[in-house]
Amino acid sequence: MTQPLLPLISPEELFSIAEKSYLLIDASFGKSTYEASHLKGAIYADLNADLSDIQPDAAQGGRHPLPTTEQFALTLGKWGIKSDTHVIVYDNKQGSMSAARFWWMLRAAGHEKIQVLDGGFQAAVEAGFPTESGEVIPIPVAPYPIQAWQLPLVNMAETEAAASDPNKTVIDVRERDRYLGIVEPIDLVAGHIPGAVNIPFSNNLNATGRFKSPEELRHLYKPFADNSASENVTVHCGSGVTACHTLLAWAHAGLPIPKLYVGSWSEWSRNDKPIGIGE
Repeated sequence: MTQPLLPLISPEELFSIAEKSYLLIDASFGKSTYEASHLKGAIYADLNADLSDIQPDAAQGGRHPLPTTEQFALTLGKWGIKSDTHVIVYDNKQGSMSAARFWWMLRAAGHEKIQVLDGGFQAAVEAGFPTESGEVIPIPVAPYPIQAWQLPLVNMAETEAAASDPNKTVIDVRERDRYLGIVEPIDLVAGHIPGAVNIPFSNNLNATGRFKSPEELRHLYKPFADNSASENVTVHCGSGVTACHTLLAWAHAGLPIPKLYVGSWSEWSRNDKPIGIGE
């Protein structure tokens, strides 16, 4: 099996790669933002339409449920992604949350040649990467060969069991005030899953908005990690998007990728589950 690339690529490293040897994906929120300005050659990936299968009731799977593997296979084929394509993804938000979601999904599909552009759109522009407007039309290929998601996933019941197990850890990556139940700007109820610990995703970033070094991130997460982190650690957020930022941080640190609870707080808080407030 081909050795996976490092999870992150810097704008400077991107400059060193021949343009035709990779496929650039823009996962910024809102197609109008992409059409106004994106990195030259980038294809647009819509978080809601392409990277999620949004249902009428968020109580069933949360606000951003994963598409089926069959749906995602068709999407990847539509974008021209084959098993040997080197894919680089970015978005226009500090921390690259949507880009991290796409990174996780492609890795979970079994694709090894996928990297997130560290610092995203702004860092690339500041480094002198060319931009353009309009829309890049991809050249489609056959659906991507996906058998099943290959990274660990858990559902609400499994997360509830893990949160009450002293040998397991559930990490909530939302902002501290949302975890404490002080404010809830998106979902219907404030608070957290009882037993979950709070490590906001912003802890993964340095003052410039790029990811901290692998050494710094290992220091942050090593207390929760061991050789079976995928068995003992579950990560969630509001709707299974920002959690992928922390999963990317674990991979960047060289740690085994934990479980993802996609439904996250948006599902939990709509199902009459216990609600934790405060510490």
